Amino acid sequence: MSEHHDSSRRRILKFLSGAPLLPLAGASTAASLLSACGGSDDAPLVTTPVTPVTPPPTVTSVTFGAMPAPALTDAAKMATTSVGSTLSATYSDGTKQNYTLKYETFFITGAMVPNGSGGTILAGGYYDINNKPILDKTDAGQRQFFSDCPDGSSLLKLANAKVDGVKGNPVFAVVQFEYTSKNVKGDSMYGMLPSPIAILTLDQDKTTGALSLVKYHNVDTSPANGLWITCGASRSPWNTHLSSEEYEPDATVVDSDTQFQGFSSNLYGDPKKANPYHYGHLPEVTVNPDGTGSIKKHYCLGRISHELVQVMPDERTVLMGDDWTNGGLFMFVADKAQDLSAGALYVAKWNQKTAENGGSADLSWILLGKATSAEVKALADKLKAADIMSVKTSDPADASYTKIPYSGKSNWVKLNPGMEKAAAFLETHRYAALKGGSLGFTKMEGTTVNAKDKIAYSAIASIGSAMKDGSGGISIKGPSAGAVYALNMKGGQKDTTGAAINSEWVPVDMAAVPALLSEDLATPDALGNKANADKVANPDNIKFSEKLRTLFIGEDSSTHVNNFLWAYNVDTKSLVRVLSNPAGAESTGLHAVDDINGFAYIMSNFQHAGDWDVSKDASGNLKGLHAKVANTLDPLIKANYRDGYGAAVGYLTGLPVLG
Repeated sequence: MSEHHDSSRRRILKFLSGAPLLPLAGASTAASLLSACGGSDDAPLVTTPVTPVTPPPTVTSVTFGAMPAPALTDAAKMATTSVGSTLSATYSDGTKQNYTLKYETFFITGAMVPNGSGGTILAGGYYDINNKPILDKTDAGQRQFFSDCPDGSSLLKLANAKVDGVKGNPVFAVVQFEYTSKNVKGDSMYGMLPSPIAILTLDQDKTTGALSLVKYHNVDTSPANGLWITCGASRSPWNTHLSSEEYEPDATVVDSDTQFQGFSSNLYGDPKKANPYHYGHLPEVTVNPDGTGSIKKHYCLGRISHELVQVMPDERTVLMGDDWTNGGLFMFVADKAQDLSAGALYVAKWNQKTAENGGSADLSWILLGKATSAEVKALADKLKAADIMSVKTSDPADASYTKIPYSGKSNWVKLNPGMEKAAAFLETHRYAALKGGSLGFTKMEGTTVNAKDKIAYSAIASIGSAMKDGSGGISIKGPSAGAVYALNMKGGQKDTTGAAINSEWVPVDMAAVPALLSEDLATPDALGNKANADKVANPDNIKFSEKLRTLFIGEDSSTHVNNFLWAYNVDTKSLVRVLSNPAGAESTGLHAVDDINGFAYIMSNFQHAGDWDVSKDASGNLKGLHAKVANTLDPLIKANYRDGYGAAVGYLTGLPVLG
């Protein structure tokens, strides 16, 4: 490489790094900038020899530089999204460049944002089955409800996209809103409102990669009967948004379930109209080229506490976390690639090997059933819980009933004749336990895949009593603040009956990753943390970047005063704190994108900032996780986030793209 070319490249990188709020371009943009630096427009086209230009170097590896946890001496950083991390890129010519990472928001929920038609729409706003705004009647002005809990997101592009107002590249982000914490009066609204999903049309600057919001479209969820508590999400290999519905309503007690009745009232205007068997499934959102979208709900992937699913590279095998007490590890193998409307559902059996340090096990798989979404939907439309099985919550002293664990308690169940398929897909937790699955997991959250090494990762946010007491076939010793587990995957596997499993991506074992094992503290530290603040605690969202060879981990912590976003390099075993969320907030919406039009992004949201874990002792002194910070931080968070009712949707900037 000539000295002149090298210095030109360095000048351009310096120029770009002087704008730290913008994503930095990869080789293609750098090349175009470099070509613009030399020569004259008046130079002869034929008579002057042209010296070949060496292609600019590309990024070959990156490392993250850690940020410290914010302290109360700088309270402002504890009360907002704080990024003090750096990234160092090594280029193919041996040079290195450091980048400063920062966080940019598309909006704070509750803002009026452009609707793409010259008007505005409420970001995070709630709508009923007729797409009319749901109003908070405890507010004097009856303002429209909006969410303080944005969650799963997907960033994607379409080859034929065209949206008015976009000057650069049209890029789309699908964002779902899990719930809203409270009404204006202060009453809990958890699970009482139908979850909205929005498609954001973003204008991507072709030179810098910066993203700006052009259009916010609220997806009509009425074809899916509305949505129930949408949590984590992932982008499918075929470029759709795979949503979730967690903590499915218990159909056996729905007549006395005031939460579900409130949901039905807000959705339909009738507390009795919503059908519990329509919720707890997997919704899929397809984005249209104009920035609108449609939704369908898949009923054949099990009615469980779907958190964040991962479709494997075969585009057929789906590994599913189950955010439940006495939850299971579930797998779905679709009949056809890129089509989740039919297939086989399995539950894992944990064959324990060790109990220490998060435990480890070999996995075997139990076939629960095969079905199409249409078949299960037809059953959901007409069946009641009593049509499928008899469920008792105390011992009936009847040998025809089987005792199973269910949601931290015991049930005694008896399957009605001919109801195997209905039970497998509508009463999945109970049926999986009845069939011998290991229903002993607690707070099984996000799932992701390292395709090169054929390793899946699963986050257990809290190793609770059901994982320790053997009630569901698991008996380990913690730590309570959770861990990320690695699952090796292989082909040629058989289920417990000896039948072949039609997938090359079947998890065969499961063990905690040593570097991603939390550390419980015997006594809280000076700030109030109950788990070591320099290690992951209560891992929730996880996403793997193939090019960066990095596992990103977001926390949903009841043990860290601030929840963090971490980067773990699977080759170097380096764990680095990348971002700190506002105190009391959960890290959500994580989505690592290696390349969209030559730029890399890490999507990151948070929810319920200032959700304080505090109470008073007999002397009136504050106690709990946030006892030492709540009084100082509460007014700052309220000032930053709409009096505590708002939350951020955004992304990390400053990432180069690997060549």
